[in-house]
Amino acid sequence: MPTVREASFDLFRARGMTTMFGNPGSTELPMLAEFPADFRYVLGLQEAVVVGMADGYAQASGRATLANLHTAPGVGNAMGAIFNAQANHSPLLITAGQQARAQITMQANLTNRDAIRMPQPLVKWAYEPPRAEDVPLALAHGAHLASLPPRGPVFVSLPMDDWGAAVDEADARHAIERTVSGRATADPEAVRALAARLERASNPVFVAGPDIDASGAWDAAVGLAERQRLPVWATPAPGGGRIGFPENHPNFRGVLPPAIGPVAQTLEEHDLILVAGSSVFPYYPHIPGPLLPEDAELIAITSDPDEAARAPMGAAIVADVKLTLEALLEAVPESARPAPEPNPGPQEIPASDPLDSSTVHSALAEVFPEDGIVVLESPSSTLALRNQLRLSRPGSYYFSSGGGLGFGLAASVGVQLAQPDRPVVCVLGEGSAQYAITAFWSAVACKTPITFLVLGNAEYAILKWFAEVESVQGAPGLDLPALDVASVAEGYGVKAHRVKGRDEVRDALAKALASSRPELVEVPVAPGMALF
Repeated sequence: MPTVREASFDLFRARGMTTMFGNPGSTELPMLAEFPADFRYVLGLQEAVVVGMADGYAQASGRATLANLHTAPGVGNAMGAIFNAQANHSPLLITAGQQARAQITMQANLTNRDAIRMPQPLVKWAYEPPRAEDVPLALAHGAHLASLPPRGPVFVSLPMDDWGAAVDEADARHAIERTVSGRATADPEAVRALAARLERASNPVFVAGPDIDASGAWDAAVGLAERQRLPVWATPAPGGGRIGFPENHPNFRGVLPPAIGPVAQTLEEHDLILVAGSSVFPYYPHIPGPLLPEDAELIAITSDPDEAARAPMGAAIVADVKLTLEALLEAVPESARPAPEPNPGPQEIPASDPLDSSTVHSALAEVFPEDGIVVLESPSSTLALRNQLRLSRPGSYYFSSGGGLGFGLAASVGVQLAQPDRPVVCVLGEGSAQYAITAFWSAVACKTPITFLVLGNAEYAILKWFAEVESVQGAPGLDLPALDVASVAEGYGVKAHRVKGRDEVRDALAKALASSRPELVEVPVAPGMALF
């Protein structure tokens, strides 16, 4: 009979889950014994980095991904990253070791006293198998759930002495060979009604969310916007972890502001607001106002029942975003409405000393490869980057929908491993970099040719902006003097360049992008938010 370990690795193999992100501890070593040669183990030096790398890999590969943590302390270290993974709808199978079964009741050292409850409510499902023989089926259960809509992380606690136990061969085979699929089509009548409502609208607008990219609905979204002459806005940046529409397209208008009143004001001329692949809406900060423009109607398409249920206004269709947009595209005729006014290109930014973040991103735009990917964690220059780069290919942008820092640096490693043939640029604020700083080591160890662009403004600029919005004065801890990310990165083995002028930035980025190893470009920039 096969052992639990043998059956479990056969299960992972059958599902294409042969890359494992982990930080091994004593309770995980039995799982990792005789590690198979056809698997890849990606070491993170801290568990938040482990989950962040797995998050990026899962999103960029589209597959359920393994993250292995060290019992209770490791899960605790990873909680912020699990929060981000939940918001990103990342299909992660997170496992953690547990004390030997004979010592759980006496709470011997490193026992996770309440393993099932600890990661909640940040996971879709949490479980500790009651018997060693149940481990393969529990792992299969978790992998299926993580991959079903709405995708998200699950957690399985695994006692360390289970791995050598024997399992029934037939039971293991059933667990390994099962498939579970879950792309639900919309009610045809709901699609027909939406098509008719769209055609009747005098001035409809389309809001594109991250699940358009995640579900593979890019072409359908573009086709619908073109056939129905729809202006297109991106969902507000705080919740826009991916780009759902080409931002160089003439129908594209920009990124919606992230607050209640400003969203309604931005959309006030429209009588029908069609939202696809987004919550309605990822607001922050709280700027009150009407939820919708007067006499406007909103209809959302989402694969997440909770997103549909919790929206404060409008109707919703709960179904796969790609399948629904494809059906809607089939159901609507070519509209007689005039096409939206073409969207102007990026604004030209005047030179400054120190450089404005927008100028840095305009320099990046000059050398950014057509098939490049951006992983972003520079909150104060998010809009500037999108306005300058106008990213316009599927799978080209990753940002933490949860807003928790530490995602970008770690996720870029996972994204590059999942997309080895596409160049990855990780754009960071020098403050954001500190939350996952050890990921530099993983980038070097994995030989990932990531280009890190670090913007140094010596402050938490986004927090100073929030302080103005929230009328807060005298808050401590908003300045970041003397951070030197380049030196830290060099200590981990990343080649670093410190540059100042615009031409220097462009040339250093071009050189880093041509490199076969990770390189970093650090640029001092003027303080404050950059919007263009």
